[in-house]
Amino acid sequence: MAMANPQAQEVITCDLCDNSTQQFCNNCQLSLCVDCVSKHVDKLKYQPHDIVHFKDRKVDFPECKIHSSQRCEAHCQQCDVPVCLKCMLGPHNGHKVKDMPEIFNDKKKKLEKETKEIESTIIPQYQKKNEETESKLSILMAEFDELDKEKENHRKSWHQEVDTIFNHLGSLMKSIKENLLAALNSHQSKIKNQIPDMTHTVQQNKEILKSNNVSAVTNYKSKLEEYRNMPTDIDVKLPSLKTNTVQGRELSLELGGYKASLTQTTLSSLTEEVSYLSLQKLLEQAKSISAIPTGLNPLHHVACVGVDEAWVSGKDKTIRRVDIHGSVQDTVTTTCKTRPNDITVTRQGELVYCDTKNRTVNIVRHGRTETLITTSRGWYPNKVCCTKSGDILVSMFNTDKSQYKIVRYQGHTVKQEIDRDEDGEPIYNGGTHALSVVENNNEDICASDGNAKAVVVVDKSGRVRFRYYGTPARRKKSFNPVHIVTDSMSQIIVADFNNDCLHILDQNGQFLRCVDNCGLDNPYGLSVDSEGRLWVGLLHSGEVKVIQYMK
Repeated sequence: MAMANPQAQEVITCDLCDNSTQQFCNNCQLSLCVDCVSKHVDKLKYQPHDIVHFKDRKVDFPECKIHSSQRCEAHCQQCDVPVCLKCMLGPHNGHKVKDMPEIFNDKKKKLEKETKEIESTIIPQYQKKNEETESKLSILMAEFDELDKEKENHRKSWHQEVDTIFNHLGSLMKSIKENLLAALNSHQSKIKNQIPDMTHTVQQNKEILKSNNVSAVTNYKSKLEEYRNMPTDIDVKLPSLKTNTVQGRELSLELGGYKASLTQTTLSSLTEEVSYLSLQKLLEQAKSISAIPTGLNPLHHVACVGVDEAWVSGKDKTIRRVDIHGSVQDTVTTTCKTRPNDITVTRQGELVYCDTKNRTVNIVRHGRTETLITTSRGWYPNKVCCTKSGDILVSMFNTDKSQYKIVRYQGHTVKQEIDRDEDGEPIYNGGTHALSVVENNNEDICASDGNAKAVVVVDKSGRVRFRYYGTPARRKKSFNPVHIVTDSMSQIIVADFNNDCLHILDQNGQFLRCVDNCGLDNPYGLSVDSEGRLWVGLLHSGEVKVIQYMK
């Protein structure tokens, strides 16, 4: 069947070069110029070719999927499917149909128009928007750097203000002390100086009484009234230091007539956030919102991205981003020899993973992997956490796993190492279990020490605050902590692998509750999304349970 001549006046080019087409191969459905006919035939010389003039070209009609050996020479407009003659007499009887060549030409023009619009208009718009967004990101990061510098300047200014207040207070106290001491010393001198004089008078009087000397007795001048008139006592009143502290709102103090105060005024938007957080409470029973199949067995790590997506990883090199319905949205092939040992996400949403064998911590930016950190020789990174300040906490072990420590990196630079307590004893136990780490809102560093079967929390200086051994939860099996996270309320949540549950503690280590009613079989990976829901990776089933545990 000959194909209708296209109505468009545009030049149709050869499919093998940019010259205008004159010929057509019906067998291969290719447009050809005169020069490319022989090239096409020679290239596929073992295949038959039906070369005709372009205006005499034929459409290779598709075979009917319902009626064998029938060709679909028309297209049903109502059902939008190709149909053969038997279809038009049967299930599509009475439907409006169009000849296949006409449909072919119409759809080809539409496809060409769409392709042209995507290529010439939409892609440039997306590229421009991407550049604008990149520029906004750069500007935002620069502005936040300036804001952070300004904050630090204000910190110094506030510290200076506090120092000024307390220095003034110290000077005032010193002045009061000196005045009171001077007054008391003067009073004491008057009293003390009278005692020898009175003692001398007593001795003289006794001598007069012994002698019976009339003249001495009659000439005696009494000093009794002088001695009775003892110097008036000084009322020494030490002023009290009055202080008042309203947590997070006001600091004030008063000494005598001196008063000083520092007041924090909270902006309305922050007040709303604080009010929102204060209203959040633990649910009586946690609720499982979704069970996401990942296809990974085992499933080791989960790291939330925003609200409804998370990166997940298992025993292979690939990290996958899945949504709450289980659809894979993106994949990253890591540089790891076997598998990533941990994954996390920066505050900007960039994926970070730990490559223990190569001793590196890596970040994925714009689809490319960059090395952020290479640990010192003999130390292997195992778990990783991105802090709110932009630092990176890395837990690592030595060659024989006899020692573990947590190192804070600022860029490539080691800023802090946490491994020994005040007595020089190791804070974390050696052994084969990983040391999961996370930073809390109060800058405490919380670790899940599987070798010690404990949660270990140190403050930002590295001083041990408390250890939690799982005892208050009263579980049947021994406490086996694996991954650990914190939430917006500074609560600490740790997965207990042996007891198929989660332990929730407050920031001071007080046990609050266990989550054990959501089918958490061998919980391992753990993350919190931006809506405060827990994403719990189950090691052997490969499922991620999304759990709501706060009101």
